[in-house]
Amino acid sequence: MASDLLADLVRRYRVTDGSAFSLKSITPDETPGLNDKDEAASLLQQSIDRMRSLQERLYAQDRWSLLLIFQAMDAAGKDSTIEHVMSGVNPQGCHVSSFKQPSTEELDHDFLWRVVKQLPERGRIGIFNRSYYEEVLVVRVHSDILAKQHLPEELVTKKIWAERYEDINGFERYLSRQGTVIRKFFLHVSKDEQRRRFLDRLEEPEKHWKFSLADVHEREHWRDYRKAYEEMIRRTSSPAAPWFVVPADHKWFTRMVVGAAIVDALESIRPSFPKVDAETRRQLKVARTALESE
Repeated sequence: MASDLLADLVRRYRVTDGSAFSLKSITPDETPGLNDKDEAASLLQQSIDRMRSLQERLYAQDRWSLLLIFQAMDAAGKDSTIEHVMSGVNPQGCHVSSFKQPSTEELDHDFLWRVVKQLPERGRIGIFNRSYYEEVLVVRVHSDILAKQHLPEELVTKKIWAERYEDINGFERYLSRQGTVIRKFFLHVSKDEQRRRFLDRLEEPEKHWKFSLADVHEREHWRDYRKAYEEMIRRTSSPAAPWFVVPADHKWFTRMVVGAAIVDALESIRPSFPKVDAETRRQLKVARTALESE
């Protein structure tokens, strides 16, 4: 029953063809089929345990890699989702990269340059906390950022966003053909819930470090961001690199869905331990004999 529920939720929030997608189709505070935090926590733990086993096989097999991309408005819960969902994996096989305002060096390269260096090796899980998708989100909402990228003027046309979607799709298609499994998560938080979380940060001293006045100012562009996210999902969803639009007003529900989707991704490639050949088995036998005779 639990596995059926998780499978249904993974299918419900996965977008592989975004041509007709609308953010209105998913309510940020919905928790279909589940209203119990304790049950959600139990289901998340099942996913964490399964993920640990699958990651060990992924690492040992050394053929595939997994890239997880997280995008969201501020206070949607990206950091805490990554922390909770990935709590059971071996740190040696997992790496988190956070992409913030680009440096001068990064601005002097193409917009994919800085992320290529952080792609996961074979056998490993890479997590992007924000990513190259910022180039069709914050850069689109704030045109002054685009001006700082020093692109030739004749290349900055009305087609630039369509061209960037095309470049991103090509990049993800290339990665998938090289053995990188891609799963992308948009944590869909409501404006009211974001406001509440901002107020929590102001009320609780231990959360003051998370607060930024700039985040509050970004709320003025809420509609622009919503439009940018919706078009991003429409233009960059594919079977090889699907988006998961996950309701984020209830963090316990968000984490459970994300955990289930990651397990589903790992199970899709069926990682397994390498088979031992005859010569290796002979060597193992010799080693056992030597150790037992000490």
